[in-house]
Amino acid sequence: MTATAIRPAAVTRHVPVARAYRFELVKLVSQWRIRLLVLACWVAPALFVAGVSQQSTLPSDTLFGRWMLATGWAGPLVVLGFAGTWALPLLTSVVAGDVFAAEDRLGTWRHLLVAVRSPRRIFAAKALASLTVILMLVAGLVGSSVVGGLLTVGNRQLVGLDGHLLAPGDAAGRVLLAWLCALAPTLALAAIGLLGSVALGRSPMGLLLPPLVALAMQVAQMLPLPVAVRLALPGYAFISWNGLFTSPAQLAPLLIGVAVSLVWAALATALAYLLFVRRDFTNPAYDGSGRRALTVGLLPLAALTALTVGVVAVATPSTGSGIEQDKVQRSLATAFAHLYRMQTGQLHRPAVTEAQLRTSAACTKSDGQAAQEGPGNDWRCVVSWHLPGVAVTGTAIYQLDIGPDGRYVADGDGPKEVNGYFLVRSSTGDTPNPLWQFDGNVDLLDTTSKGQVHAGNAATPGQ
Repeated sequence: MTATAIRPAAVTRHVPVARAYRFELVKLVSQWRIRLLVLACWVAPALFVAGVSQQSTLPSDTLFGRWMLATGWAGPLVVLGFAGTWALPLLTSVVAGDVFAAEDRLGTWRHLLVAVRSPRRIFAAKALASLTVILMLVAGLVGSSVVGGLLTVGNRQLVGLDGHLLAPGDAAGRVLLAWLCALAPTLALAAIGLLGSVALGRSPMGLLLPPLVALAMQVAQMLPLPVAVRLALPGYAFISWNGLFTSPAQLAPLLIGVAVSLVWAALATALAYLLFVRRDFTNPAYDGSGRRALTVGLLPLAALTALTVGVVAVATPSTGSGIEQDKVQRSLATAFAHLYRMQTGQLHRPAVTEAQLRTSAACTKSDGQAAQEGPGNDWRCVVSWHLPGVAVTGTAIYQLDIGPDGRYVADGDGPKEVNGYFLVRSSTGDTPNPLWQFDGNVDLLDTTSKGQVHAGNAATPGQ
């Protein structure tokens, strides 16, 4: 009997996810367009903030743009508004929207599978690498805009959306928190990019999917939609960070927007994973999942939207647009009271508190000829207040342009001594009268019924 040497079967060893992740990260960072994006994100915001802060004309049509000469913390918020509209959707498109499609174009899936030996590990490595690059780009936008603002203007108080002053430390915390909240819809767009890159193969539509979805969400937010529908869209978190800059903070819309975005991100990533691990890697002519991309990709996201609308409608008390007469009056009166105290300090008049002012507002839409709710530029308000020792009640008129998302611009319409345009000398130089034009925000979910501002609890002299 001849002994036969038995060779052990070759053991297939999978490449660890950490090693595949490093490989995918190097591949991404080695691309010239990614390096160019990193450079732009770490340099361009600082140059933009520094350049605008040196101009006499400010982007007052942008939220916090009118305060860019007053504090360095306004610049990062202006950049955040621009990034949520344009920059972040494009960044997620270039990074996540192409991370799988690039292998289809180059025909390198077989080589990658031989090297890694696991579609699951390949998906995890590519998803983590794209997430890392996106976080690197967002960190550049934040850090660059903050440094540019602080070096150019300085670490000063920031005027909130209800007119109260935020100390530099408080402003810094809220600015960073606003950017952190904006990460949630960014992750949702990145997950949609992964899904498009997997489902559509080398088709350019996969690359365009995140900006197209972001554009559709922006158009939807400009429409007079019910509150439940507005909050159920993942793009709302690019807007709801505004509520961090009121006192008290409008947290309910923000938390709902962040939660919806994270659920979208989780579902879109899971769908992308499901499509990827089931694809046929042996077919070199494979070019997307075709009909399955519709049934496995689009339909679950549409079902999630319908489910979210139902849940938000049941969970939130507001109906319709959420912009109601009482809310508008309460928001305007609060902002006016805070800014009146600010103007009093700038003009070196005797200090007064909000409790002493007893500010109230009476607003009508379309001269009372239409329903007293909803967005529009036809809101007219009369603000009334009282000064200690003065028998006559002070009044001022404002025209309000309220957007569907609750943000409004109040434009002073007399008397000119109160809310007309004139320069006020402050510690930062000559600035426009703070009561002339200012931004405000109506809480779409607020159901409190108070016709008058009792602001004795906001009583620090600096506020």
